[in-house]
Amino acid sequence: MLNMMSGASCDAPASATVAKDRRHVWHPFAQMREYLSLPPLVIAGGRGGWLIDSEGREYLDGNASIWTNVHGHRDPELDDALRAQLDAVAHTTLLGHTHGPAAELAAELVAEAPAGLEKVFYSDNGAGAVEVALKQSFQFWQLTGRPEKTGVVGMAGAYHGDTFGTMAVGDSGFFHERFRPWCFPARHFPAPRCREHGGVPGEADATASLAALRELLGREAGRTAALILEPSVQGAAGMRLQPPGFVRAVAALCAEPEGHRVLDEVFTGFGRLGSILVCKQEGVTPDFLCLAKGLSAGYLPLAATLTRTSIHDAFLGDHVSGRAFFHGHTFTGNPLACAVALASLRKLRALIADGVLARRAAAFARAVSSLAGHPHVGELRQRGFTAAVDLRRADGGAYEPARRVGLQVCLRAREHGLILRPLGDSLLLVPPLCLDEGELAELVARTRRAIDDTLPFLP
Repeated sequence: MLNMMSGASCDAPASATVAKDRRHVWHPFAQMREYLSLPPLVIAGGRGGWLIDSEGREYLDGNASIWTNVHGHRDPELDDALRAQLDAVAHTTLLGHTHGPAAELAAELVAEAPAGLEKVFYSDNGAGAVEVALKQSFQFWQLTGRPEKTGVVGMAGAYHGDTFGTMAVGDSGFFHERFRPWCFPARHFPAPRCREHGGVPGEADATASLAALRELLGREAGRTAALILEPSVQGAAGMRLQPPGFVRAVAALCAEPEGHRVLDEVFTGFGRLGSILVCKQEGVTPDFLCLAKGLSAGYLPLAATLTRTSIHDAFLGDHVSGRAFFHGHTFTGNPLACAVALASLRKLRALIADGVLARRAAAFARAVSSLAGHPHVGELRQRGFTAAVDLRRADGGAYEPARRVGLQVCLRAREHGLILRPLGDSLLLVPPLCLDEGELAELVARTRRAIDDTLPFLP
């Protein structure tokens, strides 16, 4: 097995952990009856791109611990940054004063962002970063004499989080449909059609998508506060890809005074697609840029919303003016999270500059492309360190959703030392960026074995 680890310390006895978990823990995105019927997996440790369970078994972390991990688990440089900050202070509020890591990280993020984004508002997670952007946009239009601008435009299939504001502007179907009566209305335009196989561009056509957006904005321009977009890849929609230049075209259609442009790079930022920020690849400066997940390399909850000085300055006034932005979180700008984010950002810059990240991404693309033509694989979508493998019957048909085929394959993958998470009957492959070329090939090889061990035997 690649990257073998020894001496891994295990959890408290696994049976005790499982018993307490099953008695008390309500897991996210889980039908708990199904969860409780499945074999338990207790993670006790990790190193690099690998996780270790309570029995000492090792697994490739094939979903980067829900798309967050950049440099691996127990990275020595990031661990040292955390320990050094612990010797100073673990947490102090940003309400009324500041601290070094928050100020320094804000400066580094501004330096990394497109010119024009000069203000940073911290929060704890991706949904929080998007909520901040929406609320700041709404309040900006109120403060500048345009209170009628309350509408938001998003793209079909979008996922921006699970708070009420982010559910409202998203389009995640069954994830959020139950809560739709409590959400404010938002408009959505169709996503483009763009297929890629193993990193090789195929059919790409955003003509209908952009035409629909142009028509929508023409109708709603006077009422639109903001347009929000996940640039390049819609992750939770199943790694749905956009053709190159699409983000730039959308940004050109939605420019002030039509509305603010909000780019949600919670998933796509920090090396996931090869660069630190996708908006710079596309030559776009949004009005709001939302960051999380890879920002703190999967270590601690941290998010940031970047915006323009001109937007920030509209909120200025004396205390009794009521212009201040009344929003915050208890752990906003936590020093430990900011310290590890600084260390991660500096390490990531070196990986990009040295070409290491590009070589790994190319290796991942080659590995994913080897699944093309497999009798139980339909469409492949891959870009950077993201991929979706759509499962199908050998006759090309779809499985009944109740069969939970994607889950069955992921459970079998555990037996091959691989942790994956399905989206319906799609396997989402989202490796930590630290995996070397051999480990990336192994990730895909183990995925293939899990498919071969499962699907040919289903009626």
